[in-house]
Amino acid sequence: MTQIGPDETIWHYDGSNATRHHPALSWNADGFSLHWDGGGSGPHRWSDLMPMTGTAGRSLYGLRGVSGWRLGFAGLPPEAFAVHLPLVARYGRWIDRMGLWRAVGLFGVVAVAVVFVVLRAPQWLAPLVPQSWENRLGDAMVGDFGGRLCETPRSAAALAKLQSQLGKDVPIRQIGIANIGIVNAVALPGGRILIFSDLISEAKSPDELAGVLAHEIGHVRHRDTLTALVRQLGLSVVLGGFSGDVGGTVNGLLAMSYSRDAERAADSYSIDALRGANISPLPTAAFFKKLGKLSGGDAIERSMSWMGSHPVSSEREKAFTASAVKGHAYRPSLSPAEWQALVNACAEDKDVAPPTKMLF
Repeated sequence: MTQIGPDETIWHYDGSNATRHHPALSWNADGFSLHWDGGGSGPHRWSDLMPMTGTAGRSLYGLRGVSGWRLGFAGLPPEAFAVHLPLVARYGRWIDRMGLWRAVGLFGVVAVAVVFVVLRAPQWLAPLVPQSWENRLGDAMVGDFGGRLCETPRSAAALAKLQSQLGKDVPIRQIGIANIGIVNAVALPGGRILIFSDLISEAKSPDELAGVLAHEIGHVRHRDTLTALVRQLGLSVVLGGFSGDVGGTVNGLLAMSYSRDAERAADSYSIDALRGANISPLPTAAFFKKLGKLSGGDAIERSMSWMGSHPVSSEREKAFTASAVKGHAYRPSLSPAEWQALVNACAEDKDVAPPTKMLF
C-alpha cells in the first residue's frame, strides 16, 4: 500500500456538502482510498475515476455514479498514483487508448470494407434468394399499381407474341402495360415486366418497343433487379416500402440503378434476341438517339445521377446500329393490327384506372 498527503496540493469534495477536504491518498493495484480527519472515501476502483477538464494547470477527476464527487491536484498527480489513472477522454475511450491516427486508419479500412461489401455482396447474395421469395416480392410491387394495368385480348396476344420471339426461354411470368405517363419500362422481381403507356405512345414502331422490351427481358434473365434491390435498399426496406402508393412505387423502381456491366449485358441480350428473331435493331438505335437528345447529350447524361449506371445513349445507339446487317431483309416484330392493339390497349380497357402522370 502506497500513501501520500495530506497536503494543500490535494483537495476533495465528497458530493454531499460544500466542505473542501485535503485528504491523504492510499492505493494499491486494485484501487485507492481517501482519508481526512473525521472521514474518508473508498476504497474505489481505478476504473471508477472519470478524468475531467481541469483549469489553471490543475488535474481533476470525478467518481462514476456519485454526483459532485471531485478529486483534484494542483498540477499533475504524483507519478506513482498517476500510472493507475484512466486517460482523459479526448475522442472516446477506445480511440484514446489506440491513438487518434491509428483510429483514423482503422476507420478508413472499415469504411473501405463496408463499401466493398455493399457493392459486391449483392452479386452473390441475390442468387441465394429463393425464387418463391422473389416472386412474392414482384407480386407485391405489381399490386401497388392497382387498377392501372390495362389489357385487352388483342393486346395480351401481341405481348405474348413479343415474348415468344424475344424471351421464350426466360422465366417471364408477366409482361403488362401500366397506364402511367412515363416513357420507360421496368423489370420487377419475379419475372414481371411493365411497359409504361407513354413508351408505346412515343414509339414509332413495334420494333422500337421490341428492343426496349428485350433489354428488360435481359434483366429478368440475369436477376439484375433483385441484385439492385439488395444492394440499394435491402429486402426489408423494399418489402416495407411498396404498400399501395403507386407514385412511391414507381419512383422507387426508377431510382434503382443496375451496374454498368449489367446494363451492357442487358443491351447485349437485346441485340442477340433481336438478331435471333430477325427483327431490325435500327429502330432501337433510333430510340436511344432520341433519348440522348431529350437528355441533353453525352455530357449531360454523364453528369446525371439517374443515368450514372447506364452507358450513355450515344454508345448504346452505336452498339445497336453496328449490329444491323446491311441489306438484310428483316421482318416486323408485329403486324400493323397487333401494334395497334398495344397502342389502343389502355383506351379500350374499360376497367383500367385513368392515366397517371408522374412528377419527378
